[in-house]
Amino acid sequence: MRRLVAIAMTCAAMGIGISSGAYAATFKWASQGDILTFDPHAQNEAFNNTANSYVYEALVNLNKGKVTPSLAESWTSVPEGFVFKLRKGVKFHEGETLTVEDVAFSINRALHPISQFKTFTAGILGAEALPNGDVLIKTINHSPVLLNQLAYLRILNKAWAEKHGATAPQNFVAKEEAYAAKHANGTGPFKLQSREVDIKTVFVENPDWWNKANKVGNVTEGIYTPIKSAATRMAALLSGEVDFVPDPATQDIQRLKNNSKVKLQSGPELRVLMISLDQMRDESPYVFVDGKKTDKNPFKDIRVRQALYQAIDIKTLQRAVMRGFSIPNGTIVSSETNGWSAKAADRLPYDPQAAKKLLAEAGYPNGFEFTLDCPNNRYINDEAIGKALAGMWAKIGVKVKVNAIPRANYFPKVLRYDSSVGMVGWGASTQDALFPLQSLVETVDVKKGNGLSNIGRVSDPELDALIEKIKEEEENFDKRNELIEQALLRVNKNIYVLPLHTQVINWALKKNIDAPLRADDRLELDKVVVK
Repeated sequence: MRRLVAIAMTCAAMGIGISSGAYAATFKWASQGDILTFDPHAQNEAFNNTANSYVYEALVNLNKGKVTPSLAESWTSVPEGFVFKLRKGVKFHEGETLTVEDVAFSINRALHPISQFKTFTAGILGAEALPNGDVLIKTINHSPVLLNQLAYLRILNKAWAEKHGATAPQNFVAKEEAYAAKHANGTGPFKLQSREVDIKTVFVENPDWWNKANKVGNVTEGIYTPIKSAATRMAALLSGEVDFVPDPATQDIQRLKNNSKVKLQSGPELRVLMISLDQMRDESPYVFVDGKKTDKNPFKDIRVRQALYQAIDIKTLQRAVMRGFSIPNGTIVSSETNGWSAKAADRLPYDPQAAKKLLAEAGYPNGFEFTLDCPNNRYINDEAIGKALAGMWAKIGVKVKVNAIPRANYFPKVLRYDSSVGMVGWGASTQDALFPLQSLVETVDVKKGNGLSNIGRVSDPELDALIEKIKEEEENFDKRNELIEQALLRVNKNIYVLPLHTQVINWALKKNIDAPLRADDRLELDKVVVK
């Protein structure tokens, strides 16, 4: 600080002005869970993707639905797909120059069978380097969201991947150890300096970043620390140990509003919270009737799904658990997402008596038992929501064991279908409803990137056909949104998931920190200003 003051005084004496963004600064932040992996194609989870975005970049960027150039300067539509002209002189962190071979390798790597980013490759057939120095991405059509998807397919150096045995993505679901999980070589504004799992991750400024001249923020070092306890995170913020907490406990919001040391930034998020039910297996692994394992899966009966839905007192959940910081929602997308409609967002009424009657009609007059799997360090009040739902379902005779576990264990568990009922929080990062429809309720087809987060394994041919039509509709925007609404209404009609609410973002920052709030809850480290 003395050094900065001295510099400022010298500059003032010379008549030189310096903006606050000119100062080098360390920025520290904390949230409840750790980064999962730095392999850019291994785990498609929003918080993890945000961390990866500091070190890895894509061909294009996406913000508020607008696609802008990044590693690609420009692109053109051709019959085979899209041709991208790369930015010249871009360097990887270890000094290699970005080439079309790196881009083609990375896109094809994201298409690998174990990649968790195949939702973002939907409609992409492959990529190849062209002799003129451009890269061709072959696609099945020219869907308007293909460019949005490319914003999440990040580019790594081919030679580095070959050197470190990382030509294929890390198998995160199988908990594979991999070099690329703890090391990175991207082109982004920050380098990964060190990685201590569940302890600390340090990013340092990339002095050779191609876009440094347009960098808005002044952070030269970013230090992320996972702190599970909400009380401890708040204490760290108020003591100045950290500068930013993106997930303050809802019960602390009012106290923070009255604290002169911090400021709050709030807004609706893209993320919708819901419950997914196993609708595939005839015998679901964690379901019991009269205390005994049953060979009958109650969740395949729409009456049971409706009973569980109508037993959810969403207003009490909003008031008592979320402290008002949620927006009840009856569909799988938020109002911030293209394709959302008020008609699709209508919820079934809370009616526990109707729920009991439905259970009796379905053959469960005395209810049944199941385990609800949920994370305890990913979504806002995730464990508390699970426990509140268990209490509501108990009132209609359904006994629920809440299995709340860290997200590092939760995601591999549900993604290998080791669950009967799971909590899902889904943000449409492409800012279009196709993404959640394809990911959450289309029939699982790993090769095509369909249903990769469909942990209940919903399978409805008519719904699949609607989703495929949405993918194919290229020109008529209104017709495309009509198809989206039809698909959302079909999900509602069949109660394929139990929707809960749209999350509300609350960012708690020290007064001297400026950071732009995004609906996707993404902290842009290169835009943070420490005053």
